[in-house]
Amino acid sequence: MDQGPGPDRGVIDQLHEVWTSIGALGRSLTAGDWDRATDCPGWTVRDQLSHMIGTESMLAGRSAPPPAPEGLTHVHNPIGQMNEAWVEARRARPGPELLAEFDELTAARLAGLRAMTDEQLVTPGPSPIGTVPYAVFMDVRVMDCWVHEQDIRRAVDQPGHLEGPAVDAALRRFGSSLGFVVAKRAGAPDGTEVVVDLRGASARCFAVAVRDGRAAETEPGPEPTVRVVTDVETYACLVSGRWTAERALGEGRVSLEGDTSLGRAVIDALNILP
Repeated sequence: MDQGPGPDRGVIDQLHEVWTSIGALGRSLTAGDWDRATDCPGWTVRDQLSHMIGTESMLAGRSAPPPAPEGLTHVHNPIGQMNEAWVEARRARPGPELLAEFDELTAARLAGLRAMTDEQLVTPGPSPIGTVPYAVFMDVRVMDCWVHEQDIRRAVDQPGHLEGPAVDAALRRFGSSLGFVVAKRAGAPDGTEVVVDLRGASARCFAVAVRDGRAAETEPGPEPTVRVVTDVETYACLVSGRWTAERALGEGRVSLEGDTSLGRAVIDALNILP
């Protein structure tokens, strides 16, 4: 029987790409860099790496550490509490030791993923976006790890990894939320076309048009209702909630062409990550 196309195994190579980039970045850090604050409230560079270790440890079937202390102001929900337990368990460990654990763990995860059958990769299971095939969950992991890599890079003033297949995958996942943002969160009326125009590294456009109260992807038109012009780093910071629209506009990292009121509503609503 024809089972249709198999899973996109490119996602495994994308995980390899982002984990390799994170490892190289970690090896460039000084002793003081590990304790620098990042845009994630309550988390240092060290904590960012500990968080990624924690998630991949869970996926590898490793036992969870004891719960984190109660009352941490940056922990807002059960998922945050679970994440914080892995971070708290590693707060006293030296950065290079964490990096060695990260390298060992991600190498094991890659070997396991490459050994999975197509059937295993298309089997539905739980994920942060609901029940999806395992390969789709791994696509979410590419995005999540890239976002945390960028958190570290901003904290230590080492910009980079703004191009490549893993970056493309993260941006596609960000762009897939634009219809929901425009029609539901920003309340754009019927007939609206919104374009997000990313320039510089990984340049591309995302466009949605609203019809009957719903937004669907479309080809960018020459005169959209509003065009949001920005760069990959700023877009990622807005979608992930690291930066506010006010900050991005105030620093001149976003410009709006056309209906500026709608454009402001759109960038205010871009944050889709918990």
